[in-house]
Amino acid sequence: MPSDHSPASLDRVTATAAALALIAELRAKHGPILFHQSGGCCDGSSPMCYPQGEFLVSDADVLLGEIGGAPVYISAPQFAVWQHTQLIIDVVPGRGGMFSLENGSERRFLTRSRAFSGEELCQLPSVARSS
Repeated sequence: MPSDHSPASLDRVTATAAALALIAELRAKHGPILFHQSGGCCDGSSPMCYPQGEFLVSDADVLLGEIGGAPVYISAPQFAVWQHTQLIIDVVPGRGGMFSLENGSERRFLTRSRAFSGEELCQLPSVARSS
């Protein structure tokens, strides 16, 4: 699964080539975008993609990193559960989340993951809360 970072990277979030291609399409069509890792409500646990400025990031959200020029956030309570895990944003055939920008493209973003090793956990940089 190719990504913009090696699988052993210490980035908390990475993306596959397919995800990066769809991100580029969405940015060309909608301008700056951001992702928020859904907590499992309306659209399951899909990464949701929004135009920047149309989704209000709260003080309780954690910035995981950036993929394809788009920041990726997760709620603090969800981060507490997933902090030992690298999120890998991918694309698969299907319908996107109801409010996510890829809806209607017959593709949807999907979060895959891998657990960081103990050694990697010791080397992870701290995360920033949104401001």
